[in-house]
Amino acid sequence: MDANASWMYVCAIEDIPVLGSRVVQCGPGEDIALFRPAADRVFALADRCPHKGGPLSQGIVSGDSVTCPLHGWNIALDSGQACAPDVGCARTYPVQLRDGQVWLTLVPAVQQAA
Repeated sequence: MDANASWMYVCAIEDIPVLGSRVVQCGPGEDIALFRPAADRVFALADRCPHKGGPLSQGIVSGDSVTCPLHGWNIALDSGQACAPDVGCARTYPVQLRDGQVWLTLVPAVQQAA
């Protein structure tokens, strides 16, 4: 993780439903989806499925993955990797939980393959 990354406060953890998501708009075409698979865990991914660009934030969270609402691809929340047999990767972003608050940096943790 980049020690020089700028962290920004996003929301209270309670603002993200358990097994749900919330979208952070960071600019045109730069939406980041925050997922909360458990009471005390949050992950951040680009809100774009690596398959056809479907909005991952509208998918179903189950365990540590989200299912794309367009074609059913399962994406791992921790790595952004598509689950086999599918292949691809959604960009992930570091998240921190601080006293019930969600903090995000816009420095990607994993670069999406070209």
